[in-house]
Amino acid sequence: MREDLIKNIKSFKNSAEMVHRTGDYTSSTILYFKCLFVALDFIILQKIGKTPKDHTERFSILKENFPELYSLLDKSYPIYRQTYSLTINKSTCEEIRQNVERIIKEYKINI
Repeated sequence: MREDLIKNIKSFKNSAEMVHRTGDYTSSTILYFKCLFVALDFIILQKIGKTPKDHTERFSILKENFPELYSLLDKSYPIYRQTYSLTINKSTCEEIRQNVERIIKEYKINI
């Protein structure tokens, strides 16, 4: 499970970077969020030994065990929901990108 999560983090991040270079910030943001979700699941797996089954469970586990990560996700999740109907600008995409990179670095996720 850990190896699959690491593989997915790397894959989503590489795809997000590739799409980002084309200037498609909405699609890039979606991919950065997918990377973020998998990175959070990896962190959760490391601490409690299981992964959440959906976004609701992820939020609940983060709120209880990782309040700082919960706060970050709670603040940025509306952006993810906006990707379904709005165009995401470069600045917003960069904010999500930086959050992903910071979490990967802070939690020493070797991708």
